[in-house]
Amino acid sequence: MRPLIPIALVAFTSLASPAQVASNPAQVSEATVLRANANLVLVDVVVTDHENAVHGIDPKRFHVLESGHEQAVTSFEEHKPAASPRSTPTGTTLRVTLPPHTYSNVPNYPPAGAVNVLLLDGLNTPIVSQMDVRRQMLQFMGKIEPGTSLAIFTLSSRLRMIEGFTTDPAQLLHALQDKKSGAQQSVILDPQSDQALDTSTGDMTSLTGNMDSISVAGTSALGSMLQFQADVTSFETDLRVGMTLDAMQQLARYLSAIPGRKNLIWFSGSFPIALDPDDSLQSPFQAMRNYSDQIHETSELLSSARVAVYPVDARGLMTPVTADASYSPSTNLVGSSSNGGRGGKRRNATANRPSTSNDDLKFSKQLIQQQATMEQIAAETGGVAYLNTNGLKEAVASAVENGSSYYTLGYVPSAAQLDGKFHTIQIRVDNSNYKLACRSGYFADPPNKSSAGLSGSTSLVAAATLHGSPPSTEVLFQARVLAATDPAFQGTKFSEAPAGEMSASLKAPIQRAIVDLTVDAHGVAFDEIPDGAHQARLEFVLVAYDPDGKRLNYFDRGFAMKVLPGQFTQTMTNGLRVRLALDLPAGQDFLRIAVHDLAADRAGSLEVPVSVASK
Repeated sequence: MRPLIPIALVAFTSLASPAQVASNPAQVSEATVLRANANLVLVDVVVTDHENAVHGIDPKRFHVLESGHEQAVTSFEEHKPAASPRSTPTGTTLRVTLPPHTYSNVPNYPPAGAVNVLLLDGLNTPIVSQMDVRRQMLQFMGKIEPGTSLAIFTLSSRLRMIEGFTTDPAQLLHALQDKKSGAQQSVILDPQSDQALDTSTGDMTSLTGNMDSISVAGTSALGSMLQFQADVTSFETDLRVGMTLDAMQQLARYLSAIPGRKNLIWFSGSFPIALDPDDSLQSPFQAMRNYSDQIHETSELLSSARVAVYPVDARGLMTPVTADASYSPSTNLVGSSSNGGRGGKRRNATANRPSTSNDDLKFSKQLIQQQATMEQIAAETGGVAYLNTNGLKEAVASAVENGSSYYTLGYVPSAAQLDGKFHTIQIRVDNSNYKLACRSGYFADPPNKSSAGLSGSTSLVAAATLHGSPPSTEVLFQARVLAATDPAFQGTKFSEAPAGEMSASLKAPIQRAIVDLTVDAHGVAFDEIPDGAHQARLEFVLVAYDPDGKRLNYFDRGFAMKVLPGQFTQTMTNGLRVRLALDLPAGQDFLRIAVHDLAADRAGSLEVPVSVASK
């Protein structure tokens, strides 16, 4: 099948079959990352003074130290939040007001220095706090700065994209109001089950009588129950930590395909950085955990993808549990029993404390450990943790502002340092008491070797066709997307051959989408050829996704487009017109459209929703 229909002014010659195209979209749905090697190290630095961004610092005042050794800064750029929306770029032939079913990747908002990701973590957050987060986020969306690029993800049993990158507040509001992003009970974090287990342990203690007269059998049974409770807590924490860090790593691989800085605003109740040994248990070290290394590895992966994490404690301002009107003293004797049932020879230091003191002590310890996790990830990725605040929407606004005001410093370490090891980075600014936030380091891998935990490389087309990613705007175009059965095509005969490389695997009913492209020729590189004509080499890609980001079908072809002598001026005015086709299954699909200028290695892309009826 040849779904590309030439028009009068342009002659088309196929450059390659799908198997020969350099950037095969068969890899689009896979998680891809930028290779982090030490040829050029880019460091994004946020500089603040009393929480306010500092602009206009002389580049000569910056110093970069790698593993304690100063490096020569070879590139420097300051990024600021855009002041106001901009108009259509000069020279663009595409219209801002578009006809029905027509879309454009012409930016009508300021080019953002950074994009933002909102991660609503239901896995580690009580459901009441989740509801408060959504309420405040709905308020925030009503006041969001124009041009702010934001995507929304949720984490429960797995990571889900609720809304890809957009600058349209209405789309973001709709995504937050959708039931798919609504608050839901964590599949692991279950306070009611924990309370039931506490009560069962307390009931067993009541049955055994006074602690000083508990029988050996009763003491042993109580100790076993306490040990079981601690083991269950450790197991559940292991699951939460593993699932959360896996989701973070998945996000890092996804976001690495998007150039520039990314700010990940993580609303969560978090998880403890460690579980300390408990001398009141039969086996004090059995339930012990330390997740610092796992957190550090995940932070390194995020840093390599230029993702700065801004954790926000979704629980707001935390007060001792005993200050809550609904508080009732715990009946669990963890921490106040006689050495966990090990013969009663040695009494725990907290044995004589009242239950309220033990409950507050346990709460305080857990809170410190959970917030330490947030602070570690923020510090190692160049973000900021927002803790103990009820102003959640203000925290997001601050994170967006903070993450959009930064400096990018680049330096080239010596070749001898490409040793595959982790190299620390420090940034200093002369004569200042500014607070600096940047990633803690990078893996110095040779160019032919990927960093630890990273795999593959990201092509320009793979990045442009990534589901939910921001539009690419180096090549501008309009796209009219209609069903082949639309009245607009009355009398038009289309090929009956399958349209797309995965058409054979689609389940009926199937609908063919027709994509009419008008590519702005001003952004395309033309070569003059001996017969006086001009020729451009373009690659056209269509990729269809389902709402969960699974690739359904794709089309990828490269063509030499020849503009005949005397028609070049008209082509520059009217653009290059191309017709493509792709078969889609029934349901709500998303169609990613990309144009790749092979000569200039520039790309343009956009994503449109496509609804296919089931009959």
